[in-house]
Amino acid sequence: MLAPIIIFTYRRNIDELIASLQKNKLAIQSDLYIFSDGYKNEIDKKDVLEVRENLKEIDGFANISLIESPNNKGLANSVIEGVTYVFESYEKLIVLEDDLVVSSDFLDYMNEALNFYQESENIWSISGYTPNLECLKEYDKDVFLSVRASSWGWATWKERWESIDWDIKDYKKFKKDKNAIKEFNRGGNDMSKMLETQMLGKIDSWAIRWCYNQFKKQSYTIYPRKSKLINVGFDEKGTHNSTGADRWSTSLSNDKIIFENLEINDKLIKCFAQKYDLEFKTKVGYFLKQYGGYKFVKKIMNRIQ
Repeated sequence: MLAPIIIFTYRRNIDELIASLQKNKLAIQSDLYIFSDGYKNEIDKKDVLEVRENLKEIDGFANISLIESPNNKGLANSVIEGVTYVFESYEKLIVLEDDLVVSSDFLDYMNEALNFYQESENIWSISGYTPNLECLKEYDKDVFLSVRASSWGWATWKERWESIDWDIKDYKKFKKDKNAIKEFNRGGNDMSKMLETQMLGKIDSWAIRWCYNQFKKQSYTIYPRKSKLINVGFDEKGTHNSTGADRWSTSLSNDKIIFENLEINDKLIKCFAQKYDLEFKTKVGYFLKQYGGYKFVKKIMNRIQ
């Protein structure tokens, strides 16, 4: 059985994403679920309603289920509730955000990876995205391991998902353990900062909690050496991705992937983490989010720019 595809959308037209998925030969055999979040205010209402009208015209998949939320849940609740809902009927699934474009063999890659690594208990998820990393130019395999999961386009299994503690009940113990924090930050020194900000209620991220649970399970995410998707959402409609297009740009690959069991490559782990390490201005941003003044400073900076 092929993994169903889930798309989470808000006020962005997803024609590009759908068109890229339809180029996959497995699309017509795959079930598609689209979760449309409700609008926050009258400004967003027009966009959300227009998106929903366009969603009704989508075809090219085995079955299409459109779930429209009457209220705005936000991305975190939408993902947690939506994925949990679909897992009631499936043992594995593929998740995409609305600002992506995928390769013509993306569904082959995801389904083959899900099958190949299903019995590997130390594999937490499959990523379709890989950032542009200098260290990968000399790497001779098609896939590699990272201690950090990706939230843009990914796949996992029901058993992994159901093991997650979304409340992070052991956080008080974790934040006092310097060795645990250091180990968690092997995925990038932003990890512990993001988790702290989440636990303070300053952000609402499902992804950092997803990554923390991966860390607790001592598990890894499979990444393709050449990315199977790109993000085109660095614009005014990107709720979480309005900046950083150059940093995260990469090429889209249709190359066939050969899967194999992997060993930890410390050089790649370090290289991958450095891509996500916080720059000075981002560190300042986290400080302001935690202690106040973030929105004010952001408004001033936008005016200056």
